[in-house]
Amino acid sequence: MIDPPMELRFLLPLGLAAFGAYLLGSIPFGLLLTRMAGLGDIRAIGSGNIGATNVLRTGRKGLAAATLLLDGLKGAVAVLIAGRYGPDMAAIAALAAVIGHIFPVWLGFRGGKGVATALGVWFALAWPVALALCAIWAGMAAVFRISSLAALTAVVASPLLAWMLADALRAEVALLMAVLVVFKHHANIRRLIAGTEPKIGRKA
Repeated sequence: MIDPPMELRFLLPLGLAAFGAYLLGSIPFGLLLTRMAGLGDIRAIGSGNIGATNVLRTGRKGLAAATLLLDGLKGAVAVLIAGRYGPDMAAIAALAAVIGHIFPVWLGFRGGKGVATALGVWFALAWPVALALCAIWAGMAAVFRISSLAALTAVVASPLLAWMLADALRAEVALLMAVLVVFKHHANIRRLIAGTEPKIGRKA
Protein backbone atom coordinates (compact mmCIF):
# COMPACT_ATOMS: atom_id res chain seq x y z
CA MET A 1 0.00 0.00 0.00
CA ILE A 2 1.34 3.41 -1.03
CA ASP A 3 1.44 6.01 1.73
CA PRO A 4 -0.21 9.35 0.92
CA PRO A 5 2.10 12.33 0.36
CA MET A 6 3.30 14.18 3.46
CA GLU A 7 1.27 17.25 2.51
CA LEU A 8 -1.94 15.21 2.36
CA ARG A 9 -1.21 13.51 5.67
CA PHE A 10 -0.90 16.96 7.23
CA LEU A 11 -3.73 18.72 5.40
CA LEU A 12 -6.38 16.07 6.00
CA PRO A 13 -6.31 16.22 9.83
CA LEU A 14 -5.93 19.99 9.63
CA GLY A 15 -9.05 20.17 7.49
CA LEU A 16 -10.94 17.88 9.86
CA ALA A 17 -9.92 20.03 12.83
CA ALA A 18 -11.10 23.15 11.03
CA PHE A 19 -14.40 21.58 9.99
CA GLY A 20 -15.14 20.20 13.44
CA ALA A 21 -14.27 23.47 15.15
CA TYR A 22 -16.40 25.40 12.66
CA LEU A 23 -19.42 23.21 13.37
CA LEU A 24 -18.92 23.55 17.11
CA GLY A 25 -18.49 27.30 16.86
CA SER A 26 -21.62 27.63 14.72
CA ILE A 27 -24.00 26.43 17.46
CA PRO A 28 -26.20 29.53 18.08
CA PHE A 29 -26.66 29.27 21.83
CA GLY A 30 -28.21 32.73 22.18
CA LEU A 31 -30.91 31.86 19.67
CA LEU A 32 -31.53 28.41 21.14
CA LEU A 33 -31.72 29.58 24.75
CA THR A 34 -34.09 32.47 24.07
CA ARG A 35 -36.38 30.25 22.03
CA MET A 36 -36.44 27.62 24.77
CA ALA A 37 -37.29 30.38 27.24
CA GLY A 38 -40.28 31.38 25.13
CA LEU A 39 -38.85 34.74 24.07
CA GLY A 40 -39.13 34.07 20.36
CA ASP A 41 -36.40 34.90 17.86
CA ILE A 42 -33.60 36.96 19.47
CA ARG A 43 -32.82 38.31 16.00
CA ALA A 44 -36.06 40.34 16.19
CA ILE A 45 -34.94 42.04 19.42
CA GLY A 46 -32.59 44.98 19.94
CA SER A 47 -29.63 44.84 17.59
CA GLY A 48 -30.76 41.55 16.06
CA ASN A 49 -27.56 39.85 17.16
CA ILE A 50 -27.50 36.34 18.67
CA GLY A 51 -24.84 37.12 21.28
CA ALA A 52 -25.01 37.69 25.02
CA THR A 53 -25.21 41.49 24.84
CA ASN A 54 -28.40 41.33 22.80
CA VAL A 55 -29.82 38.54 24.97
CA LEU A 56 -29.31 40.89 27.92
CA ARG A 57 -31.67 43.34 26.22
CA THR A 58 -34.51 40.89 26.87
CA GLY A 59 -34.09 41.61 30.57
CA ARG A 60 -33.10 38.01 31.28
CA LYS A 61 -29.68 38.32 32.90
CA GLY A 62 -29.46 34.57 33.54
CA LEU A 63 -29.99 33.79 29.86
CA ALA A 64 -27.41 36.40 28.88
CA ALA A 65 -24.88 34.89 31.30
CA ALA A 66 -25.61 31.39 30.00
CA THR A 67 -25.17 32.58 26.41
CA LEU A 68 -21.85 34.21 27.27
CA LEU A 69 -20.63 31.07 29.03
CA LEU A 70 -21.71 28.64 26.32
CA ASP A 71 -20.42 30.79 23.45
CA GLY A 72 -17.07 30.98 25.20
CA LEU A 73 -17.08 27.30 26.13
CA LYS A 74 -17.61 26.10 22.57
CA GLY A 75 -14.52 28.03 21.48
CA ALA A 76 -12.45 26.63 24.33
CA VAL A 77 -13.60 23.05 23.73
CA ALA A 78 -12.77 23.27 20.02
CA VAL A 79 -9.22 24.41 20.81
CA LEU A 80 -8.69 21.87 23.59
CA ILE A 81 -9.76 18.97 21.40
CA ALA A 82 -7.64 20.06 18.44
CA GLY A 83 -4.74 21.03 20.68
CA ARG A 84 -4.18 17.41 21.62
CA TYR A 85 -2.70 17.00 18.14
CA GLY A 86 -0.35 19.97 18.22
CA PRO A 87 -0.21 23.78 18.23
CA ASP A 88 -1.00 24.07 14.52
CA MET A 89 -4.25 22.14 15.05
CA ALA A 90 -5.13 24.33 18.03
CA ALA A 91 -4.49 27.49 16.03
CA ILE A 92 -6.64 26.45 13.08
CA ALA A 93 -9.42 25.27 15.41
CA ALA A 94 -9.35 28.61 17.23
CA LEU A 95 -9.87 30.56 14.04
CA ALA A 96 -12.46 28.11 12.68
CA ALA A 97 -14.55 28.24 15.86
CA VAL A 98 -14.75 32.03 15.68
CA ILE A 99 -15.62 31.86 11.97
CA GLY A 100 -18.33 29.33 12.81
CA HIS A 101 -19.89 31.67 15.36
CA ILE A 102 -19.74 34.68 13.03
CA PHE A 103 -20.82 32.83 9.87
CA PRO A 104 -22.95 29.82 10.95
CA VAL A 105 -24.23 27.72 8.10
CA TRP A 106 -27.50 27.07 9.99
CA LEU A 107 -28.42 30.78 10.00
CA GLY A 108 -27.52 31.65 6.44
CA PHE A 109 -24.00 32.66 7.52
CA ARG A 110 -25.41 35.52 9.64
CA GLY A 111 -24.30 34.90 13.19
CA GLY A 112 -22.84 36.74 16.17
CA LYS A 113 -19.90 39.08 16.47
CA GLY A 114 -17.45 36.55 17.87
CA VAL A 115 -16.32 38.28 21.07
CA ALA A 116 -17.36 35.63 23.61
CA THR A 117 -16.20 32.77 21.40
CA ALA A 118 -12.85 34.49 20.82
CA LEU A 119 -12.42 34.94 24.56
CA GLY A 120 -13.15 31.26 25.14
CA VAL A 121 -10.63 30.40 22.48
CA TRP A 122 -7.98 32.44 24.29
CA PHE A 123 -8.59 30.75 27.61
CA ALA A 124 -7.69 27.47 25.90
CA LEU A 125 -5.04 28.83 23.55
CA ALA A 126 -3.15 31.15 25.95
CA TRP A 127 -4.86 31.94 29.25
CA PRO A 128 -2.60 34.92 30.13
CA VAL A 129 -3.83 36.60 26.95
CA ALA A 130 -7.43 35.85 27.95
CA LEU A 131 -6.94 37.41 31.38
CA ALA A 132 -5.38 40.52 29.85
CA LEU A 133 -8.30 40.82 27.43
CA CYS A 134 -10.78 40.50 30.31
CA ALA A 135 -8.96 43.25 32.19
CA ILE A 136 -9.05 45.58 29.19
CA TRP A 137 -12.74 44.89 28.57
CA ALA A 138 -13.64 45.41 32.24
CA GLY A 139 -11.67 48.65 32.45
CA MET A 140 -13.17 50.13 29.30
CA ALA A 141 -16.68 48.99 30.22
CA ALA A 142 -16.38 50.51 33.69
CA VAL A 143 -15.24 53.87 32.31
CA PHE A 144 -17.40 54.22 29.18
CA ARG A 145 -20.30 51.78 29.84
CA ILE A 146 -20.31 50.74 26.18
CA SER A 147 -19.90 47.01 25.57
CA SER A 148 -18.90 47.27 21.91
CA LEU A 149 -16.20 49.84 22.62
CA ALA A 150 -14.78 47.66 25.39
CA ALA A 151 -14.84 44.61 23.13
CA LEU A 152 -13.24 46.40 20.18
CA THR A 153 -10.47 47.82 22.35
CA ALA A 154 -9.65 44.37 23.71
CA VAL A 155 -9.79 42.74 20.29
CA VAL A 156 -7.53 45.33 18.68
CA ALA A 157 -5.03 44.84 21.50
CA SER A 158 -5.08 41.03 21.20
CA PRO A 159 -2.36 40.59 18.52
CA LEU A 160 0.13 42.62 20.56
CA LEU A 161 -0.84 40.80 23.76
CA ALA A 162 -0.48 37.42 22.04
CA TRP A 163 2.94 38.40 20.70
CA MET A 164 4.05 39.55 24.16
CA LEU A 165 2.47 36.78 26.25
CA ALA A 166 2.45 33.82 23.83
CA ASP A 167 4.24 33.44 20.49
CA ALA A 168 4.22 34.45 16.83
CA LEU A 169 1.77 31.71 15.78
CA ARG A 170 -0.84 32.81 18.28
CA ALA A 171 -0.20 36.45 17.44
CA GLU A 172 -1.06 35.65 13.82
CA VAL A 173 -4.25 33.90 14.94
CA ALA A 174 -5.11 36.93 17.07
CA LEU A 175 -4.65 39.26 14.11
CA LEU A 176 -6.94 37.20 11.89
CA MET A 177 -9.60 36.93 14.59
CA ALA A 178 -9.35 40.66 15.27
CA VAL A 179 -9.99 41.46 11.60
CA LEU A 180 -13.10 39.25 11.62
CA VAL A 181 -14.48 40.65 14.87
CA VAL A 182 -13.85 44.28 13.91
CA PHE A 183 -15.52 43.64 10.54
CA LYS A 184 -18.62 42.30 12.30
CA HIS A 185 -18.74 45.44 14.45
CA HIS A 186 -18.99 47.81 11.47
CA ALA A 187 -22.46 49.01 12.52
CA ASN A 188 -21.28 49.53 16.10
CA ILE A 189 -18.29 51.51 14.85
CA ARG A 190 -20.57 53.81 12.85
CA ARG A 191 -22.75 54.37 15.93
CA LEU A 192 -19.70 54.99 18.10
CA ILE A 193 -18.52 57.66 15.69
CA ALA A 194 -22.01 59.19 15.64
CA GLY A 195 -22.31 59.00 19.43
CA THR A 196 -25.47 56.88 19.26
CA GLU A 197 -24.15 53.52 20.46
CA PRO A 198 -26.32 52.31 23.39
CA LYS A 199 -24.74 51.88 26.76
CA ILE A 200 -24.70 48.73 28.88
CA GLY A 201 -28.11 48.12 30.44
CA ARG A 202 -30.15 49.88 27.79
CA LYS A 203 -32.69 47.73 25.96
CA ALA A 204 -32.44 49.51 22.61
